[in-house]
Amino acid sequence: QVQLVESGGGLVQAGGSLRLSCTASGRTFNTDTMGWFRQAPGKEREFVVGINSIDGTTRYADPVKGRFTISRDNAKNTLYLQMNSLKPEDTAVYFCTRRPGYSMVIPIRPESYDHWGQGTQVTVSS
Repeated sequence: QVQLVESGGGLVQAGGSLRLSCTASGRTFNTDTMGWFRQAPGKEREFVVGINSIDGTTRYADPVKGRFTISRDNAKNTLYLQMNSLKPEDTAVYFCTRRPGYSMVIPIRPESYDHWGQGTQVTVSS
C-alpha cells in the first residue's frame, strides 16, 4: 500500500518562499510519475507540476513556471516542491500524487493519478 505524506505548508507573505516535501512509503517511486496538485476553496483540483522519477523530465502549469521547481530524491523516496515569489493566488491545499510508470506526456488530470497524500495548506498573505 503506497502512502504519501506531505509537509512544509504554512503561512507566508507575498513574495516569500516555501518548500513542500512528500515522503512515500510502501513502494519506491523511482520509476513512477509524481506530481503536485492544488485545490483552493470552491475550486477544482488543478495540476501544478509533474515529474518522471526515472529521468527527471517535468511538466509545469503555466501559472507557476519560473517560480516553482519540482525535484526528487529517489534514495530518500521524497518529492519536493520549491515555491518562490509566492502570490496570494497560490493559496490552496497542495497535494502530492503518484501514478505508476513513466509518462511520455505527464498528465494534468487528477483522475490519471492513483495515490494521493492528505494535503498541506499553503496560505499566501498580501
